[in-house]
Amino acid sequence: MTSGDPEADLGLLSPMRGAAAETGDVAVLRALLDAEVALTRAQAALGAAPAEAAGAVAEAARVAAFDLPGLAARARSGGNPVIPLVADLRAAAGPHGAYVHRGATSQDIMDTALMLVAHRTLGPVLADLDRVARALAGLAAAHRDTVMAARTLTQQAVPTTFGLKAAGWRRLVLDARDRLRAARDALPVQLGGAAGTLAAFQDDLPGPGGNGGGGGALRLVARFAAELGLAEPALPWHVLRTPVADLAGALAFASGALGKPAADVLVLSRTEVGELSEGVGGGSSSMPHKRNPVRATMIAAAARQVPPLAAVLYASLAAEDERPPGAWHAEWQPLRECLRVVAGAARDAAELVEGLRVHPERMRANLTLSGSTGAARALVERAIEED
Repeated sequence: MTSGDPEADLGLLSPMRGAAAETGDVAVLRALLDAEVALTRAQAALGAAPAEAAGAVAEAARVAAFDLPGLAARARSGGNPVIPLVADLRAAAGPHGAYVHRGATSQDIMDTALMLVAHRTLGPVLADLDRVARALAGLAAAHRDTVMAARTLTQQAVPTTFGLKAAGWRRLVLDARDRLRAARDALPVQLGGAAGTLAAFQDDLPGPGGNGGGGGALRLVARFAAELGLAEPALPWHVLRTPVADLAGALAFASGALGKPAADVLVLSRTEVGELSEGVGGGSSSMPHKRNPVRATMIAAAARQVPPLAAVLYASLAAEDERPPGAWHAEWQPLRECLRVVAGAARDAAELVEGLRVHPERMRANLTLSGSTGAARALVERAIEED
């Protein structure tokens, strides 16, 4: 998009966002097409579609062949982008178009695609969190004896060490990483058909003995999941939104876990405190002497945005019937925004801690001496040794 496009969204008002390539509309379209191709491939593998159909659908599902703005405009008529996409993909697949989307409903493809988007986004996020943890381990080791004032309720309390503070930040980051990794590993495909019964697949894929009892349909779900590298769900989850809620919780926790060191950096880098500073500060439009803590500021902004967005995803748990009006639709934008903002926070946190400057002399100057630092050193050493 160019600046002349009135519908361009290039992130002018959201510098804290990340993962543009993994979460943009092109990435969502890619995931939708991948889900459709995987479904046809799974059906072909189990004898419910000819092998040529799987090849034809895969060949037709090229992102560049689809009119993305047109799909977005046409999505309004049916309330989701899958309906116009299926029509175009069927036309592109020619004589094999009948095997596109066979037995599926729009929510099957949309949910599966968003799980793919989340899975693809969280890979780089987890890598950035590992970067943050490594850098914090280095800070904790280097500053296990760097004495500073602990502060409680905004006031100086007793001495601590900066190494212990960094070790605490690291513990939060590792907790966030573990939660996000578990959520990513559990992201499932969605396949239930019109009302979550798998009925549309049972005639093509009968169970053992050809009794149509659903065994073949369950094998299709397993094969569909294997094609995409996602988890196999125990049941269709059209109105059982555990995967989205678990992901929302992990993302909200991650934003807060990264927000804690950012909040401390913002306080400790104040001019009158001066105990920390960002390696590369940001400028001011009117005060050239300033070096603003921009990375910490962006992370702090992210920590305030994700929890309310996650609340929308939790609210969608209360979804009526077998497929809901509104609750499901309300998830799409908040989920993508949570992924984008957490991705940006993880990126910014890696840059922040890798370049963080520690000023021990200011820490000593600010310290009101009280007590011993021995206990703090022991805690730091134990934290560094932990995995």
